Amino acid sequence: MTPQSDEDEIWRQIVASYHEPAETSVTGRPWPEQEDLPPEARDRVDRFDDGFDAPEEPMPPGYDPDDDHYEPPPPPPLPKLDTTAKLSWLALFGGPAYLLLAAVFDLPMDGWVVFTAVAAFIGGFVALVVRMGDSPPPDSGWDDGAVI
Repeated sequence: MTPQSDEDEIWRQIVASYHEPAETSVTGRPWPEQEDLPPEARDRVDRFDDGFDAPEEPMPPGYDPDDDHYEPPPPPPLPKLDTTAKLSWLALFGGPAYLLLAAVFDLPMDGWVVFTAVAAFIGGFVALVVRMGDSPPPDSGWDDGAVI
């Protein structure tokens, strides 16, 4: 037999015995005896009859659990967009939006209208990419890390 066929046979045996009960030891438990809790540890575990843990101790008076929660600082304001960036975003989404709405509501789509919408989309995309830049920010100092 090849090592692969031995491994396949072992997996077949595991799958075939999946629903069989586990082997039990002399104590009638499916785990080894060294994993049993000692008797004094079993006495310390408080359980109700239904098996759930006992409720926590009542809180001392005057204690508010919400006092210790973390409250993050407010986020910084969004950067202001200049007119060129606003027009670029409008062209990027406006051209395809017009074509979609014209197709849904059966608006007239002359050749120049389709050309203008596609040109607006391409022009908006190019304008945003060109304005993105690849230089580090001016306040990054002399050690600006890796520049990709």
